[in-house]
Amino acid sequence: MSKRSVVFVSVLSLVLLTASLVFAKVTDAERERVTKAATVLTEIMQVPEKGIPDELMANAKAVAVIPHVVKGAFGIGGRYGKGLVSHRLPNGRWSPPSFIEIGGGSFGLQLGVEATDLVLVFTNEEGFKGLLKGKVKLGADASATAGPVGRTAEVGTDILLKSAVFAYSRSKGLFAGISLDGSVITIDDDDNQDVYGKAMSAEDILLNGRVATNDVMRPFVAALEKYSPSRRPRTSTQD
Repeated sequence: MSKRSVVFVSVLSLVLLTASLVFAKVTDAERERVTKAATVLTEIMQVPEKGIPDELMANAKAVAVIPHVVKGAFGIGGRYGKGLVSHRLPNGRWSPPSFIEIGGGSFGLQLGVEATDLVLVFTNEEGFKGLLKGKVKLGADASATAGPVGRTAEVGTDILLKSAVFAYSRSKGLFAGISLDGSVITIDDDDNQDVYGKAMSAEDILLNGRVATNDVMRPFVAALEKYSPSRRPRTSTQD
């Protein structure tokens, strides 16, 4: 083996070792969360009568999916869950996802525990910018309402202007809109660091392109690309 080949093999081995050390930090729970988020989005979008309208997904500025949100745990009202969010970039493609958490909401005595899958569709940049800074409170920082249903439902400008975030829920096989006023969405910095190998802000991940979508996060982005394909920016042409 030539000296050049030995150097190449050594460098390649170092790169692979570094990559393996980074991904060794990714937990099974984090991988499972990505898989579940992709599955929830896929299953909800495959419901023709009550799925999220295709037009709404086509105009989405960001999409968050939070599987298995627990409501009313330990006899106390409110919600808690973990999921992912991705942001539509200026080139029309979806950003690398960020891990998120949701909590809060109504408080009071409640019986039992309900598990709900949530999908949040952000319709404008204004409603999403709070999350880029690390936290957004639905109903205060961004208006949030139950979204229209039906894959082929028409979504006019008046509907898009109605809310910055449209919320959808699925519980025990039933699918409906849901109100989440008072719930707080925060960026999960610890899990992001595990997956991307270094501390990154939400802006770095979702807006500035400081990281790339890796194998761990790819299933979620693939689901988004399928049900909300990349939109090419319009360009002007001259005759």
